[in-house]
Amino acid sequence: MHFPIRRKKKDGPAVYPAGQDIKASKRKSRSAQRTRRGKLISAGYLFPSVAGVLLFFVLPFMIVIYYSVVDNPISKQFVFMDNFVSVFQNAAFQQAAKNTLTFSFVAVPLAVVLSLFLAMLLESKMPFKSQFRTFFLSPMMVPIASVVLIWQVLFHYNGMMNEVLALFHREKIDWLNSNYAQVVIVVLFLWKNLGYNMILFMAALSSIPKDILEVAVLESATPIQIFFHIKLRYMSSTILFVTIMSLINSFKVFREIYLLKGEYPYVHASALHEQYLWQAGLPEDVGGGDYDGDCDGDSHRRVVPDRELFRKGCGRMMDLLKRRKNLDELTEKQFDSKIKRQK
Repeated sequence: MHFPIRRKKKDGPAVYPAGQDIKASKRKSRSAQRTRRGKLISAGYLFPSVAGVLLFFVLPFMIVIYYSVVDNPISKQFVFMDNFVSVFQNAAFQQAAKNTLTFSFVAVPLAVVLSLFLAMLLESKMPFKSQFRTFFLSPMMVPIASVVLIWQVLFHYNGMMNEVLALFHREKIDWLNSNYAQVVIVVLFLWKNLGYNMILFMAALSSIPKDILEVAVLESATPIQIFFHIKLRYMSSTILFVTIMSLINSFKVFREIYLLKGEYPYVHASALHEQYLWQAGLPEDVGGGDYDGDCDGDSHRRVVPDRELFRKGCGRMMDLLKRRKNLDELTEKQFDSKIKRQK
C-alpha cells in the first residue's frame, strides 16, 4: 500500500502536499453533498406524515380551542373561560360526569380482574374449554347492534331476567329506566371487552418461561406464590396495557346506551358524558337538545339555553343570503337591460 509522503516541520504538525489537501477538500465537499441530499430525501418522506398530523390533528385541535373561548361560531365574541364555567355549573353535565366516573371505577377493574381470571382458567385443564372461549369471544365477531338487541331481550320489562325473578316470586324490575340501568351497562361492557382482554392475558401467560415455573414447583412453591411472585411480574406490562385500553373504552361507551335507550336514557344512571355531548352539540330537529338543570330523570326533549341565540344566528345568515340573492337578481336585470340597449 502506498502512503503519502509527509513533510514535517521542526515545531509544527505534519503537513500533506498541496495535491493531497485538494483531494481531502473534495472528499469533504462530496460527503457534505451526500449528507444534504440524504436530509432532503428524509424530509420528503416525512412531509406527508407531518402534513397529515398537522392537518387532521393539530389544526382541528386548535380550532376546538378557538371555539371554546368564543360565545358562538356566528358572532365569535371572545368570552375566555365563560363557556367552561357554564358547562361545569350545568347540573346535567355534573350528573353525566358522575355517572361516567362511577361507571369507569366499577367497569375497568372488573374488566382487568375478570379477564385475567378467565385467562388463568383457560390455561388450566378444564372441561368445555372451547365452548367457554367461544362464549366470551363471540361479541368480538357480532355487530354491536345485535349485541344490544340480545340485551334488550334479556333486560326488557317483560324480558327473560324478569321471568327468572318471577320464578323466585320477586317483583319485576324496570332495568333500563331505574338505577339498575348502570348495572346493565357494566355487564354489557364486560361481556363485550372480556374476550379481547382475555386473549392478551393468554398471550402473556404463554410467554412466561416454563423452566422458571418448573423450578418454582420443585421448590415447593404454592400456586398463589407462583402467581404473585412470577406470573404477575411477567404480566405487568400487559396488565398496564389492558388497564389503559379498558379505561379508554369506558369513556367511549355511547353506541350501547344510544341503541338501548335511544336519545334520552335514564338520567340518574345511564346518561354518560358522551350522551351529554350528543344532546348539547346537535340541534333539536336532528336529534339533539339537552337535559334541563334539575335533572329530574324524565326522558322528554328539552331546549338548550342557547337555542334562542342559535335561532338569531340562523336568522342573520338567512338575511345575508336574501340580500345576496336580491343583489344577484338586480345585477342580472342590469345586465339584461344593457344587452337590450346594445341591440
